[in-house]
Amino acid sequence: MDANWDDSKVKKRDAPALCDLRLCKDGPIRNGHIGQRPPPINPERLKDFVEEDYLNGDVKTWEMKIVSRNEELLGDALSLVPQSSSRISLSSHNKLIRFEDISAAAFKIQSGVQKTPCMYSRLSKLYGVDIYLKKEFLQYTGSVKERGVLYLLTSLPQDQQRKGVIVASDGNFSMAVAYHASELRIPVFVIMSTSTSPARVKTCREYGAMVISYGTTAKDSQMHARRLAQENGYLYLEEEDSAVYLSGLGTMGLEMYEQVPKLDAVIFPAGGHCGLLAGSAAALKHLNPRISVIGVESESFPVLQQSLKAGHPAEDQACNNHHFYGDVSGLCFGSNSLQLTGKLVDKVVAVSEEDVLISMLRLLEYERATVDAEGAIGLAALVAGKLPELKGKRVAIAICSGNVDLHLLQRCIARALTLESRVCRFSLVISDSPADVSKLLEVLAREEARVLDIRQERTFVTSELFTVEVTCTVETRDKIHTAQLRNALLERYPTAAWTER
Repeated sequence: MDANWDDSKVKKRDAPALCDLRLCKDGPIRNGHIGQRPPPINPERLKDFVEEDYLNGDVKTWEMKIVSRNEELLGDALSLVPQSSSRISLSSHNKLIRFEDISAAAFKIQSGVQKTPCMYSRLSKLYGVDIYLKKEFLQYTGSVKERGVLYLLTSLPQDQQRKGVIVASDGNFSMAVAYHASELRIPVFVIMSTSTSPARVKTCREYGAMVISYGTTAKDSQMHARRLAQENGYLYLEEEDSAVYLSGLGTMGLEMYEQVPKLDAVIFPAGGHCGLLAGSAAALKHLNPRISVIGVESESFPVLQQSLKAGHPAEDQACNNHHFYGDVSGLCFGSNSLQLTGKLVDKVVAVSEEDVLISMLRLLEYERATVDAEGAIGLAALVAGKLPELKGKRVAIAICSGNVDLHLLQRCIARALTLESRVCRFSLVISDSPADVSKLLEVLAREEARVLDIRQERTFVTSELFTVEVTCTVETRDKIHTAQLRNALLERYPTAAWTER
């Protein structure tokens, strides 16, 4: 830790007691930076994943022993919650948040996060709905989680800010903590499993966090993080439904109401981590109870629907596709969010993986928005036709995350194009002569199909000796164009075989 970190100064404003805006010595929190950045903690080598042998810059270190149990304080927004020494929780006696809590959060974080646009979309004509997209993926770390994290960190007492915080996650929450803790000059440590994407590790380090790779599973990383927190006095943070965190997330619902007048409905991602849905619903229903609030989750693991039906968080629903769905694939993490969802959310629908993939493609084509599954799942409800009652209505959709790895994005778009029959493959046997191959290409050109790949197989075939099996991958405009191409090829090559999805 840096021995030169100074305590933050607090400047009082004419606002409610919960709305004190904390300033640092170099000025208020701004979008993108806060005064001068502290030296980043970038070790070249770690011994046993704990001790630092070398640090860039003049960073002094010392050993710290905690002889008594940590006391958990989250400023005036949270009450003291006794917990066991092995786990520090940020829950607040299952206290449901109020609109005043969300307003206080909006005031406190207004200079630290972007007020992202909520814009009318060209997709409206495609689905017969007036669609407004809340582009929360434009936040600095590409995620709405910044809102809850920043309010959480600024609510910590100064002595805990000096000691530091630690998280064990490879998702949007850890990246938001890494960035905003660094901006607030709070020492921050992120424990990631060895299976984490190298790009995510690199990004967290660039945000200013000390990133430690430990264990092969998320559970291993979490246990190691808790042990380090207990030994060194760090505050272990994990994404829970504390009043502070939910209030910060709820500020997005407040902004959507201000940006789009006369809203009829708002669509949010749901799943196990439904804090955004619950917090924003609290704001929207207070401002206008007639606004319909809808959550969308995956039909492969409908955690929220099962939890609402059972009346308590579901614990036995597992997801085997975490790398695709990200944070929406987690288990239901608390009763606060579940109570708010059951009380304020009008409807929860489930969509398929195919619908999410096509939604990602639509956002890329129509909005030039590169988003992950969590960001696209709200639009997927309209793609799948699960909300026919919204035809002709004014609807806002939360596009809340854009952190998708490049290799995964490539696979998702390729699969989506195949699902829409815009990329197809066929095989046929022709004479092994340049003239016949040329005639095939002429047919494709006449039908205005774009050739993506063409391969010839002469050895592993069961046809005559002087024939060749040609396999073509082509791109078409839509399903109608694909059907026309298929008919034209079958008319000239009756034995042509199409590769089905």
